[in-house]
Amino acid sequence: MAFHSSQRIAELAVDAGAKKAFMRAEHALLLGFLGGAFIALGFLLDIRVIADLPKEWGTFSSLLGGAVFPVGLMLIIIAGGELLTGNMMALPIAVLAKRATLAQLGRNWLLVLISNFIGAIFVAYFFGHIVGLTESGPFLTKTVAIAQAKIDETFIKTLISAIGCNWLVCLGVWLAYGADDIGGKILAIWFPIMGFVAIGFQHVVANMFVIPAAIFAGHFTWADYIGNFIPVVIGNAIGGGVFVALIYWTVHKDSLQLSSKAKSSIKKAS
Repeated sequence: MAFHSSQRIAELAVDAGAKKAFMRAEHALLLGFLGGAFIALGFLLDIRVIADLPKEWGTFSSLLGGAVFPVGLMLIIIAGGELLTGNMMALPIAVLAKRATLAQLGRNWLLVLISNFIGAIFVAYFFGHIVGLTESGPFLTKTVAIAQAKIDETFIKTLISAIGCNWLVCLGVWLAYGADDIGGKILAIWFPIMGFVAIGFQHVVANMFVIPAAIFAGHFTWADYIGNFIPVVIGNAIGGGVFVALIYWTVHKDSLQLSSKAKSSIKKAS
């Protein structure tokens, strides 16, 4: 199974970030809705798989939940979708390579944040609340317990957890850029995403599903959600923008600059 070098992945990440920077607003919103919904569906699957497992299984249930959750990112990468946390790596590396501007980064992040929230809330409300998939028996208990654990963390613990989360999520996206075939992309996505879920790190889009699902069931408040959202979105941005985009750009910036110059020369010649 062939794969690209880290240097080539960096070039592909810059190209992806540049394309996202110029994406039409309506496309970003539609694909962002799908991205939020896909992550929410992955989390819903996680809850439905592990909620009724025996307590004696301990942390093995976390591994099982982590094993099914990655379907969300697989759908985004392969079928198509926009995810805020992945864009927290792709847009910064494009900005660093001077293929996008900070204004374009801010525009993309805002559009995708809003549409990811709408997609995640859609799944939480219609599938979780109306259908009742997160509001009966052990499924309600598990949903509330997960949301409670996320809300109860201090600001600094939540922020650091969110850094760890998007470090792994963006590495999953990074590795997916390194594969050309579907099987390779699935394997590349599966391990890092399984890791962050099994560890219990905080992901801003996943939390857009599970905390509102608990709120719709009569637990917690929107103020509790906002208190979690702020440190998680900051931490996720650091995890993707610094621990992946900045580090790999620093390592590969010379080759990225040469690649950009070569592309500019080809465009001028044509």
